[in-house]
Amino acid sequence: QVQLVESGGGLVQAGGSLRLSCAASGRTFSSYAMGWFRQAPGKEREFVAAIRWSGGNTYYTDSMKGRFTISRDNAKNTVYLQMNSLKPEDTAVYYCAAHVGWGPDIAVVTHWTDWGQGNQVTVSS
Repeated sequence: QVQLVESGGGLVQAGGSLRLSCAASGRTFSSYAMGWFRQAPGKEREFVAAIRWSGGNTYYTDSMKGRFTISRDNAKNTVYLQMNSLKPEDTAVYYCAAHVGWGPDIAVVTHWTDWGQGNQVTVSS
């Protein structure tokens, strides 16, 4: 069973940075994609970024490209989301997710099978 444990959220001022971590266990992840999603109060969960565990291909939502960077550490089975130039509208619960494969529906929430518990990120103005 896949387990995803997130850490690194918190409160930051606008313009600041945070790095989220997602430690994965329970599987061999070489065939997996790992992703980050977020959900703000009263809004639907939305795709942020994804990375292919084998090969390191990445994909981002256009609005976050250039500010957010997804990466992985194979030795630690950990995926990261580096968030820079944070804005108050980035305030949300951020979720790590995993599923087998990589394809054109990578940004579709329902495509992902395994989820972390969520981690609050609050950006103050």
